[in-house]
Amino acid sequence: MSKFSEIINQDKPVLVDFFASWCGPCKVLGPILKEVKDEMGEDVTIVKIDVDKNQALASKYQVRGVPTMLLFKKGRQVWRQSGVLQKNDIINVIKTSN
Repeated sequence: MSKFSEIINQDKPVLVDFFASWCGPCKVLGPILKEVKDEMGEDVTIVKIDVDKNQALASKYQVRGVPTMLLFKKGRQVWRQSGVLQKNDIINVIKTSN
């Protein structure tokens, strides 16, 4: 879990995608997040967390459904959303949230 803390404490925004391999909407979100990363490049870090393999982390952030995305800035959670969003909506959130 300390590795996770290091990741979310970066200077740039960190988008965390809590997902499960058996989750249909998670499979839809995966390629969308790839497009977000392709467009934003080094301006954002995107981390995928499998809730089945990381139950303690999912529990810590009270992830009850997947997919759930959390956005961190300098270690502070600034946004949270469950479900699938479109690429432009995700990019907009990353660029505008404080």
